[in-house]
Amino acid sequence: MVSADLARTSVGIIGNITALILFLSPVPTFFHIVKKGTVEQFSPVPYLATFVNCGMWVLYGLPSVHPHSLLVVTINGAGFLIETVYLLLFLIYCDRKQRIKVLLIMLAELVFLTVLTLLALTVAHTTKIRSDIVGSIAIVGNIMMYAAPLSVMKLVVATKSVEYMPFFLSLFSLLNGISWTVYALIRFDPYIVIPNGLGSLLGITQLILYATFYKSTKRQWAEKNATAEMGLAEMGQSVGSTKRSNVQSIMGGGRVAHPVLKGPSVVKELVIGAVLGLAAGGLWKMHHWNEQRKTRAFYDLLEKGEISVVVEEE
Repeated sequence: MVSADLARTSVGIIGNITALILFLSPVPTFFHIVKKGTVEQFSPVPYLATFVNCGMWVLYGLPSVHPHSLLVVTINGAGFLIETVYLLLFLIYCDRKQRIKVLLIMLAELVFLTVLTLLALTVAHTTKIRSDIVGSIAIVGNIMMYAAPLSVMKLVVATKSVEYMPFFLSLFSLLNGISWTVYALIRFDPYIVIPNGLGSLLGITQLILYATFYKSTKRQWAEKNATAEMGLAEMGQSVGSTKRSNVQSIMGGGRVAHPVLKGPSVVKELVIGAVLGLAAGGLWKMHHWNEQRKTRAFYDLLEKGEISVVVEEE
């Protein structure tokens, strides 16, 4: 018979592996960004959300906050470092306006993590209270991480193209959500179950969108390649018979022919994720407080002698 602790550790190790693959899944995206020298329409939202999320779960898994959660600390510590690298690359290759916005959000997230750590370790004096405080807030961060691709999902539906929604990021979001949901159900931890359960549903939705628009994306890629080849051929024919200024005009016209898609709003999608997280956390806390009220009422009746407890002899 496998013990609950052994099963939980085994699933936690699987969760570490799937989460590490999830954190590394954007690597092809950043190879593309570095090769092109621009972030194009790729959004920083998933990386900003995952950055602060990992920081909160590192704090949650500390022995002084939530004992016996080493596997939570290891993977989220690795994730925090990986997301830092991604964001630094994004800052290098994005435009000045976006760079300032991303830097300000990163700074705000670091200040938030510092304040939360100080409050949790100094104001709260038991691991249970610390777990409740940090866990309730971490629910919001985890749902923000899973909900961050909503911005890209909106872009997918608008353009009927999955070009800017990396497949592996969506796939391993689903696998990671399932792994950590099972981990938290073995020894029930609502702060891990709630966001990862919702994350599993969002992962399924992303894969459905990918399957729906994959063929239309291939057609769009083929059309873009054909248009580019025709443009190059026309330019080659015109070089010998027109002036350089005319050639530049034609090139400029080629660029105008391809409309630039409006990227998703960083702040808007972070707000959406925060609202979803607060809603889920609020529902859980209402349930938690209701259970505490029932427990207090039971012991009050027991002390007054209005009820009694009978223990059956074996």
